Amino acid sequence: MPPPVFRFAPSPNGHLHLGHAYSALLNFDRARETGGRLLLRIEDIDATRCRPEFETAIDEDLAWLGIAWETPVRRQSEHLADYRAALEKLTARGLVYPAFESRAEIARLVAAREADGPWPRDPDSAPLYPGDAKALAAGERSRLIGAGAPYALRLDMTAACQRVAGLTWNELGEGPDGERGTVAARPEAWGDVILARKETPTSYHLSVVVDDALQGVSEIVRGQDLFHATSVHRLLQALLGLPEPAYRHHPLIRDADGRKLSKSDRSTGLRELRAAGVTRAGIRGLVGLGQVSLGVSKTPP
Repeated sequence: MPPPVFRFAPSPNGHLHLGHAYSALLNFDRARETGGRLLLRIEDIDATRCRPEFETAIDEDLAWLGIAWETPVRRQSEHLADYRAALEKLTARGLVYPAFESRAEIARLVAAREADGPWPRDPDSAPLYPGDAKALAAGERSRLIGAGAPYALRLDMTAACQRVAGLTWNELGEGPDGERGTVAARPEAWGDVILARKETPTSYHLSVVVDDALQGVSEIVRGQDLFHATSVHRLLQALLGLPEPAYRHHPLIRDADGRKLSKSDRSTGLRELRAAGVTRAGIRGLVGLGQVSLGVSKTPP
């Protein structure tokens, strides 16, 4: 049996903080415990926010933490053809359609729908897609695309869920509500998610399942904020014929007020903590992997 494969996959759109350190260290520790491999993947499809200096800083911070990973590193921006091929498979099955509304137009549509009562929202509290682009005639779609109109490519969730049923995943960690073991996937809760945009041939949901399959990742260790997104990922894996990894979701590191950490919070940034004299062992303590505690929490608020 091949050794298990783990991955840490940050986006180079800012400096790493304690939450990133916790996830990276958990992946590193799991790889050592199981005799597995640890990969580093740079999720840099957002060309407007991702910058080379942040990737350099990621390498420096991880090395300072004592984390080693295999090379070469996979950068998503170098593999757009892989995501385009997956998108074409879904399109050929009639599961993808272009939607032309802007974010502002979608907000107005949601407001109009809510005049008659609450509009459904996804597990991240964003309103489900309210438009009717799925019903556009093929000729009108072609006309709009030919005219250069911006668009997002959405998954026809109803049609997709009709193709596969009874999806589950193996949860080795714990969901936000204590979910463990075999968890039933509920991708329909997300509505018609975006898989790509006119200017970018992929989205997070699509690229992450393609990357994990191509890299042979067998156990995905990541934060509980992505627990519910696993339903979408399992659906895409099933539709594309990709292998099913195990999942291990971990609690989030939160600040003293119970808020999820962000890259703009310099008080928990690894570079700032290192400059303040916090040691590698101290970082482990701060995230609950040692004995030190300085006001951060893994307990949901």
